Amino acid sequence: MATTATYLTTEELASLIKYDVRTIRETLKDKVLMEGVHYIRPFGGRKILFIWDAIERDMAKAIPAMLIPMANGGRAHG
Repeated sequence: MATTATYLTTEELASLIKYDVRTIRETLKDKVLMEGVHYIRPFGGRKILFIWDAIERDMAKAIPAMLIPMANGGRAHG
């Protein structure tokens, strides 16, 4: 049985997460929000639809600041 995702425009997402539309387009998209995970381009077009379930899930995760990957698989706190 297929699940139904909730797709949002940039304006709708901005309203939900209280960010400016421009901030989403210029700062969050492709740096925090990844294509194929957090948003899609339906039918290969220019329009972007954000996947609310993925954004809501990942928004609550803490993003460690200044972690530097090390060769042994660990991370250095910079």
